Amino acid sequence: MDRLLVTGGTPLDGTVEIAGAKNSALKLMAAVVLSDGRTTLRNVPRIQDCITMVEVLEHLGVGCAWKGDALILDTRDVRSVETPYELVSRMRASILVLGPLLARFGNARVAMPGGCNIGSRAIDLHIRGLEKMGARFSSEHGFLVGETSGLRGAVVNLDFPSVGATENVLMAAVAARGTTVIENAAREPELVDLANFLSGMGARIEGVGTPTIEIQGVEGFAPVDHTVIPDRVEAGTYAIAVCSTGGRLVLSGARGDHMDLLLSKLADAGADVLSTDGGVAITMGSRARCVDLVTLPYP
Repeated sequence: MDRLLVTGGTPLDGTVEIAGAKNSALKLMAAVVLSDGRTTLRNVPRIQDCITMVEVLEHLGVGCAWKGDALILDTRDVRSVETPYELVSRMRASILVLGPLLARFGNARVAMPGGCNIGSRAIDLHIRGLEKMGARFSSEHGFLVGETSGLRGAVVNLDFPSVGATENVLMAAVAARGTTVIENAAREPELVDLANFLSGMGARIEGVGTPTIEIQGVEGFAPVDHTVIPDRVEAGTYAIAVCSTGGRLVLSGARGDHMDLLLSKLADAGADVLSTDGGVAITMGSRARCVDLVTLPYP
């Protein structure tokens, strides 16, 4: 598609079903590598990033099958610990198989990630966190090679609350010997969803959603049936759209508690916001008022 032609001036009205959160589904798909069996992930958006992650998992030996919006993942035949460049270069979230592979097999060979258009975002926090737990890394022909004789608990202080680094360390720590503490951890809802998923598999995690997460390592993880949380980015985009055009939208399935600050700002701008267990309704009946805002790490 070379361009989009948009004709404005029409208020939005109706109901939109919010899809599963891509930024959660990708991490859950990576975490499946820890288990040995058949896991079902529901409400998985069938978009290109998730399709690419399926290809990454299939390369590792995971059996993958779609059934509607459910993804069945069978990890009983996982053998490979290498992710190829042609897949990882499409999507940097593929680096999140690093922690689970090290935890389950003691080694991993992951192509250096690409596919990020926001700018250079190094993975040094991932590496430093895993090194504190006993992993050793080297680079080899464009691959990051990691190995360990056994991950052990450690105190990992992140320079900033990196979501990816928190997730990678968390997925490794659940299988490490002893207790791991992640300080200055990310607090995003997608991270909470990952922790709930891991806890369902048998992990012991406390403090998720706060800056300090404590993980007690365990042996063995059971497959689970888990539903991905709704996508707050998609819901927020629709919410802003109705406020800029006027009208009323019902964001079916959206979690208002995942968008507290955004919804508060839209209310300040003049929107009528109603959040229920079934979703979020937003009405904008007049021209929006000006508001001030600052972007910072969640929340």
